[in-house]
Amino acid sequence: MSRIAATFRALHEQRRTALIPYVTAGDPYADASVEIMLAMAEAGADVIELGVPFSDPMADGPVIQKASERALAKGIGMLQVLAMVRGFRAVNDRTPVVLMGYANPIERYGIERFVIDAKEAGVDGVLVVDYPPEECEAFAALLHDAGLDLIFLLAPTSTEQRMKEVGRIARGYVYYVSLKGVTGAGHLDTAAVAQMLPRIRQHVTVPVGVGFGIRDAATAKALAEVADAVVIGSRIVQLLETQDRDRVADAGRKFIASVREALDEHAQGVQP
Repeated sequence: MSRIAATFRALHEQRRTALIPYVTAGDPYADASVEIMLAMAEAGADVIELGVPFSDPMADGPVIQKASERALAKGIGMLQVLAMVRGFRAVNDRTPVVLMGYANPIERYGIERFVIDAKEAGVDGVLVVDYPPEECEAFAALLHDAGLDLIFLLAPTSTEQRMKEVGRIARGYVYYVSLKGVTGAGHLDTAAVAQMLPRIRQHVTVPVGVGFGIRDAATAKALAEVADAVVIGSRIVQLLETQDRDRVADAGRKFIASVREALDEHAQGVQP
């Protein structure tokens, strides 16, 4: 069983919702990412999504686009991202890490080399925004053989056929993009999410996380009614970019702790 699957199983048994923060590797400070990841894990993050900087992040809004630009300007590439995961693993061997990004950096690095090095570094899963399930069978097989989970996005516009294809290949969890648009955009309609998730679960057996538009503890708590996980990205990136170097990790810790507290309040309310 993968570290991601084991984490979700334990949370399910406790009737708790997974908290999955996203941060861009190398932003806002190239030497702070490991410290930020450790702080968030200590504060209650269940899985950490680490963004691989890319020059054309088409699914991301201006907040994460700018974070990628800042990280690239600091020379952060795949080698540095994997080094950050190794640094995190030197201290924390429990919290799953998912690399989130785009096909280009992986293909430039070399797909087979990437899988080998990601496994060695301690990566648990990979979410490639522009790899649809029908075009990444070979990549999925390589990851599976290495014990890594391939995670997919689903959206309000996803067809039943796409859900079936994702359900056939996906491991770890599925990330439901709750808004039509880019990260950080729009207003989250929790009722619409509640209507969509049962449709997804007809085809997908892994847990379903919800992201895009979750900006505070109250929204996360509301989604805990229906989602297996909440994913928060743009709000965290926005918060961290305003912090001085010596305060950035603590700012991440406090934000995650506030969301974790809200999610656990919900869990206490549903205990038998």
